[in-house]
Amino acid sequence: MASLFTKIINREIPGHIVAEDDQFIAFLDIMPLVIGHTLVVPKKELDYIFDHDNATLEAMMVFAKKVAVAIKKTISCKRVGVAVIGLEVPHTHMHLVPMQTMDDINFTRSKLKPTSEELAATAKRIQEGFAS
Repeated sequence: MASLFTKIINREIPGHIVAEDDQFIAFLDIMPLVIGHTLVVPKKELDYIFDHDNATLEAMMVFAKKVAVAIKKTISCKRVGVAVIGLEVPHTHMHLVPMQTMDDINFTRSKLKPTSEELAATAKRIQEGFAS
């Protein structure tokens, strides 16, 4: 059965997409740690990141860098942190988290619950970061 992320990739369910190419997609986490928390996901559905071939891993990091640069331009933060945990959804994904402090990337803390409108506005800001 297709993962939740594959359903977003296939547009079967909505997602607040900020970037996409032929191999990867980036969309907002709907229960983010902080505003701007974005997931980078390969379109090829594999559960474990290190099951991907080296070329895919390299390309994923380059794609994630482009997304992180757009996040940093548009979301107030000192850095964009990166985490790969992979236990929540059985489809490889990388978390890009705008950070002011180390606690901003603490996955044990309570998640935010932004509205769909707030997520759409954040996605639009990050998308505009690619154009500038």
